[in-house]
Amino acid sequence: MNIDGYWTRGSEAGSCLEIRDSSFFAIMNWLIKEEPTHYSFDDLLRDSRTAWTGVRNPLAQKHLQSMRKGDRIFLYHTGDVKAVVGVAKAASAPYPDPADKMGKLYAIDVAAVRKLKAPVTLAAIKADEAFASFPLVRISRLSVMPVTDDEWARIEAMAG
Repeated sequence: MNIDGYWTRGSEAGSCLEIRDSSFFAIMNWLIKEEPTHYSFDDLLRDSRTAWTGVRNPLAQKHLQSMRKGDRIFLYHTGDVKAVVGVAKAASAPYPDPADKMGKLYAIDVAAVRKLKAPVTLAAIKADEAFASFPLVRISRLSVMPVTDDEWARIEAMAG
């Protein structure tokens, strides 16, 4: 969408706007997944910031490359937990993934914001019809996905 000659990212109603690099961009919401035995939200809280590398799926890479510094991120634990457990933010713009020898993949830095009061389980999300089109429900193996403002607010409310 174009606002007085400035391009915005996203078109969700109610998106926040901020000035980045002399342009208006909507603050976007994302969800990233990780196996807690590999790197948990508690690890992120301890480290305060980490490089989010190793994303291989092409659609997940597309989403990761769309992230901007300051975007909001939910961290979802996979495996036995299967729940949204914390809030983070993109602490950098996407950059070439240093672990990728081919030079085709990107990574971002992620900074911890806060742990949710209560985890929001996948079962609870699937039970709510408002999430019928949510990628977490529709494309279960995708590791990086957008979250609408309404979905973000609903998950925050479910967390207490």
